[in-house]
Amino acid sequence: MFIIGRSLTGGLRSGVAAALGISVGSIVHTLAAALGLSLILATSAFAFTLVKLIGAAYLIYLGTKLLLAKSIQTSNMLSATGAPARPHSAFFQGILTNLLNPKVALFFLAFLPQFIDPTSSAKTLAFLALGATFITTGLTWCLVLALAAARLQAFLQRRPNVRALLDRAVGGLFVALGARLAWSR
Repeated sequence: MFIIGRSLTGGLRSGVAAALGISVGSIVHTLAAALGLSLILATSAFAFTLVKLIGAAYLIYLGTKLLLAKSIQTSNMLSATGAPARPHSAFFQGILTNLLNPKVALFFLAFLPQFIDPTSSAKTLAFLALGATFITTGLTWCLVLALAAARLQAFLQRRPNVRALLDRAVGGLFVALGARLAWSR
C-alpha cells in the first residue's frame, strides 16, 4: 500500500523510490540476519516490543496524515501534506517503513534458515544469497506495483473526489495496521 500510495501521489519516480527504499530496508534485514543481529529481536521481548511500537507509531502517523489532509489537486500531484511529492522522501520513508517492521526481521530469521544446511560452513554466505534472491524478486514485484499505480495517477488527477476517498481509505488502513501491529503479540 505504501508503494501504491507514493506512486499515486508522486508518479512513477516516487513509486520506484519507495520500492528501492523498501529493498534497502530488506538489505539491512538480510545483513542483520546473516550476522545474527536479528536474533536479538527474536530473543529479546523488550527489543521486539520497542521496534514494534515504534513501527506501529510510524504507520499510525502516516495514516493520520492521509486522513487529516485536505484534498489538494494540481497538475503535478501533491502529497498528503500538500507539498510536492518528492522521490527522495519516498525512498527514506520506504527504508523506515521496512526497518521499523519487526515482523520482517522475524521473517528473515524464520524463513531463510529452513533452506540452509545446519552443518554448512558457509551459513552467512547462504543467508546473503537467499536474502539477495528474496530482495530481487520482491523489488521486481514492487516495481510492477509502482508502474501500475503510476498509470492510475492521471485518472485520479481528473477525479479529485475519488482521490480523496482513496487517500482516506489508505490512511484508515495504515492506522488500522499500526494499531494491529501495536497490539499484536
